[in-house]
Amino acid sequence: MILTFCICSTLAYASNKIIEDETVISGLVTDVEGEPLAGVNIRVDGKVIGTATRPDGTFSLTVQQDPPLTLIVSIVGFRSQRIEITNSMVDDLEIALEEETISGGDLVVSASRVEESILKSPVSIEKMDVLDIQTAASPSFYDAIANLQGVDFSSQSLTFKSINTRGFGANGNTRFVQLIDGIDNQAPGLNFSVGNIVGISEIDLESAELIPGSASALYGPNALNGILLMNSKSPFEYQGVSFNIKQGVNQIDSEIEDPSLYQSYDFRYANAVNNKFAYKVTGSYLRAQDFVGQDYRDQSGIVERGDYE
Repeated sequence: MILTFCICSTLAYASNKIIEDETVISGLVTDVEGEPLAGVNIRVDGKVIGTATRPDGTFSLTVQQDPPLTLIVSIVGFRSQRIEITNSMVDDLEIALEEETISGGDLVVSASRVEESILKSPVSIEKMDVLDIQTAASPSFYDAIANLQGVDFSSQSLTFKSINTRGFGANGNTRFVQLIDGIDNQAPGLNFSVGNIVGISEIDLESAELIPGSASALYGPNALNGILLMNSKSPFEYQGVSFNIKQGVNQIDSEIEDPSLYQSYDFRYANAVNNKFAYKVTGSYLRAQDFVGQDYRDQSGIVERGDYE
C-alpha cells in the first residue's frame, strides 16, 4: 500500500512539471503606421522553434520552456527586433517593425543596338581607380594612361598630348572622345580634345575608364578610335580640403640646357550643405620647361624658286 502511494505521487509531480515548462505567446505584428504584416518570421533565440504571422498579422507560439526567453522578429525590408518574454502567458503582444533600406552592389549593364550573344561581343575596359592614380609613376594621371593596354601616346608638348588606340597615331585625334562626368570636353573649333588642358584636375579625379575596342563605337561615330570616361569625385562623399604637390626634374637635352624644375600643385575644397546640395572648388598650377629654341636666324620657311644652292 505504501509503495503504490509513492508511485502516484511521482506521476502527479511529473505531470505538473510538464504543464509548468510551457510558455504561450500570441500577438500582432504591424508596421509603424499600424498596417498588419503577413509572413513575419518569429523564432526563439537559440532554438529551432518558430512561427510566421497570418495574413491579418496575428500569430501564436507555444514553447516548451519556462521564461525568460527571447523572440527574434524579422522580415525582409524591415529592421529586426528582439523581444524579451518574462511571463509564461502573453496574449496581447504588439510589435511594430520599422522599414530598413538595403543597398546592394553596383550593377553594370552593357547593351548593343542589335541582338547578339554576349560571348561574341566582348567589351575590353581598362580602368584606373584612385589608388592607381595616386601611385602612378608619371607626372600626371593623363601621362599614366599611356601605360594602359592598347594605348599609343602622341606628345606635342608637356600639356598637349593625344591618346590613340587601335593603331591610330594622329596628333589631333578627332575619332577619340573624352568625357568628364558624361560631358564631352572637346576644344571649341578643333573638334578634338587638346590633352587635358581643358580637362579635370588630378586631385578631383575618382576614376578613369578607357574603352579601346570596337565597343566604343556605341557612343557615336566620333568614338570610332576609342573613348575615355573620367569621373570626378562627388562633393557628398569626398569632403574637406585636399592638396597634391608634385616636384621633380624635367631634362630636355644635357648638351643644350641644364635640367629644369618641374612643379605641380593641386587644390580641392568640397562641402555638403545638406543631403541635396553640395559644392566643390578645384585649382591647378603647373610650371615646367617644355622646349628650348636655339636657332635665332631670321629665315623664311619657304625657299624661293631659283635661289636654292
